[in-house]
Amino acid sequence: MPKHIADSTVRRLSLYLRFVEEALGRGLRTISSDTLAALGGTTSAQVRKDLSSFGSFGKRGLGYPIPDLVERLRDILGLEREWRVVIIGAGRIGSALAHYPGFSQHGFRIVGVYDNDAEKIGRSWDGHPIRDVAHLGRDASREKPDIAVLAIPADTAQATADHVVRAGIRAILNFAPTPLRVPDSVTVKTVNMALELEGLSYALAHKR
Repeated sequence: MPKHIADSTVRRLSLYLRFVEEALGRGLRTISSDTLAALGGTTSAQVRKDLSSFGSFGKRGLGYPIPDLVERLRDILGLEREWRVVIIGAGRIGSALAHYPGFSQHGFRIVGVYDNDAEKIGRSWDGHPIRDVAHLGRDASREKPDIAVLAIPADTAQATADHVVRAGIRAILNFAPTPLRVPDSVTVKTVNMALELEGLSYALAHKR
């Protein structure tokens, strides 16, 4: 696998996987780069470039065999194994994530939900008891989570991220509207909804 692939390429690969899984569900057996490009809002040349970074796919003029492409994309994206996830923050965003069926469908298993609110600790979300975040390190040594989702306010995000790092968790999906400082060994992806909305605002303001 290439040493470094741009985030934009990874996002496109994820989109391609969604498209080919849907096509496979409809009984299709092959798909062209032109079709993937049209679905993904890019060009066929970009599709071919994205895929060629990971080896040879399909045959020129015949398209890509969909079952093979699904398997290869899932392998590239690391979805051939189960990833263990903890959610920190038992608020509205955390609740929506805990109840999202797409996690389990794509190999992400929630193994814990945490908060620091005594009124929430001990309650159950869809079979997941809300635990005291102070116990994260103890629990992580036993359950070995791979990913922590932070659905918490900005003013507690850095301290919580530090706690996550000490617990040995090496990937963070951050919904808090603030950047996080973590060691190079930890990967952070921040979902900034304000930035996404501003991007839509710009598009609407300048749409002709």
